[in-house]
Parts: sequence; structure tokens; C-alpha cells
Amino acid sequence: MAKWAGKRKRKAGERTDHHQQEPAGKKRQKEFVDSVIRLAEPLCDAEGLELVHVEYQREPGGLTLRTYIDKPGGVTLDNCVDISRQLDDILDVHTKDAPPYRLEVSSPGIDRPVGKIQDFTRFEGHRVRISINTEVNGRKNFTGVLAGIVDGRIRILVDTESVDLDFENIKRARLINYNGEH
Repeated sequence: MAKWAGKRKRKAGERTDHHQQEPAGKKRQKEFVDSVIRLAEPLCDAEGLELVHVEYQREPGGLTLRTYIDKPGGVTLDNCVDISRQLDDILDVHTKDAPPYRLEVSSPGIDRPVGKIQDFTRFEGHRVRISINTEVNGRKNFTGVLAGIVDGRIRILVDTESVDLDFENIKRARLINYNGEH
């Protein structure tokens, strides 16, 4: 399902750097994603599905709200269409002041997003790629094997080194070549 509106004209002197977003904009984006999660989780639960992850980001075609759903044995196109239609109606009612966006509902695929704290334990032993907001050991990107949660921090084994990351610092985490339920 897609929602579109005409492009807003830029005012004289207004910045056009789309890659830098003000902290207030990031906060609004997180609040919007949190509200979508609160609305989508009960819907997915009622349909016997898991809400895996929600992303809200600017892409070449405009703002995209992407939700990933899953169930044992995998999701079908009919599952995605059904959730998309229902979620679109729910969001129309509960998020009237959101800017125009395109709604996508998808299966997580082989590069499954890892977005919930419990998923870092659930997928322990799987290869993962993690990007963080603030550097740890001079790096912002890590690829390795999930080693669970230790002392409230996400542990990842990178080569022979163990790295602990704060959950709140994780910008994006995805399994690598994931091929089924665990």
C-alpha cells in the first residue's frame, strides 16, 4: 500500500541535505516507529504472525515505512497483503499527522533484521552484521557471530575478539544468510 502527497516546495535558504537529520527529527522518527510497533504487534499476534522489525526511512522514492513479519514455515504473499491492508487502515486512523509515506510489508528474508533485545539471545550462534551509532574500539560496523547477552550488553565474536555493544547504540543489525526458524 502506498500513500503519496505532492512534494513540498523548498523555502529560500532552506537546507537540502537529506542525509543529516536534526536530533528532533530523529526523535519524531523513533516515536513514529514506536507507535507503529504498538499498533502492528497486536494485529500480527491476532493473525498468528510475528512482527519482526519496523523501519521508517527516507529512500529515493520518498519516506518508506517497512514492516517485516514472519511465522514458522515462513510467510506467504497472502499474509503480507492481509497485514498490509489491515495495518494501512489502522495507521490511517491512528497516525493522521504523519508525513506521506509508502507502506511495505515483507518477509524478513535471508538477511533477517534483528531488532528486539530477546532476538540477540534467540539467534545466538548465527552470523550477524551490526552497525552502531557511536564508535566502539574505533569502529561503527561489526560482522561476526552472536554470542548472546552478557551483563545486559550484546556480545558479538569478531574473528577472535569478543565485543560488547549497548543495545541502545545499535542502529541496524541483520543476520547473514539466515535460512529458517531458530
